[in-house]
Amino acid sequence: MWVRRPTDVKMRTGFCLLVLCIAGCATTNPIEARKQERAAAYAALPPETRALVDAGQIRTGMSEDAVYIAWGRPHQIAQQQDANGLVTVWIYEGGWMQETRYWSGWRRPRLERDYFPRTYVRAEVVFRDGRVVSWRTLPQPVE
Repeated sequence: MWVRRPTDVKMRTGFCLLVLCIAGCATTNPIEARKQERAAAYAALPPETRALVDAGQIRTGMSEDAVYIAWGRPHQIAQQQDANGLVTVWIYEGGWMQETRYWSGWRRPRLERDYFPRTYVRAEVVFRDGRVVSWRTLPQPVE
């Protein structure tokens, strides 16, 4: 009878993780994919704006298409009224897995760990008439 040894399981698991990592690295650059998705809008951008978009950067005066290509789809879109009229706010979220440690077991206590997803507002872009009027990025909160 054949018995699996722990080293066989570890090697197979490691191999599977390596294959998944390599497959993940072979995916298309997200900016390139968005450039293809909105090819006409990208082609219409001035050269200096195209260079910023290619680097994943934004600036005031950019169109919604340029911001979409540079940063991707926002997690939320909100509208608000200010003194000068209606503005649209794109909200981008970030996240991390927060570790929680605790003791479990009565007779043989052991330290356990659970991980819970946490999200926060990573960036906000404010548009008026389809153009960026302001934007800001925010740091990940400290646990």
